[in-house]
Amino acid sequence: MELSAILSSALAVFFNLLDMLIFIRVLLSWFPISRNNPLVALIYQLTEPILGPVRALIQRSVLGGRGMMVDFSPIIALLLLEFIKNILLYLTTLI
Repeated sequence: MELSAILSSALAVFFNLLDMLIFIRVLLSWFPISRNNPLVALIYQLTEPILGPVRALIQRSVLGGRGMMVDFSPIIALLLLEFIKNILLYLTTLI
């Protein structure tokens, strides 16, 4: 198997896993599940490094603020991850 194909597959799996974890975190936020649950804690630990900075940027922007009732950081994070994934997949084709 060619190196670029291996890299492309690995990147696709990595970004798909991140997408799934963010989606699961969104779903978990709708249910009264304690964050002390080991599985929930793991999902939060894996997704917070992505969602935390996005949430901070939203709060500092014109759109943000404390009055927002909906957290849009997962949507923006998913869009950013998709953009980064596409750039990286394009770069792997150049190898």
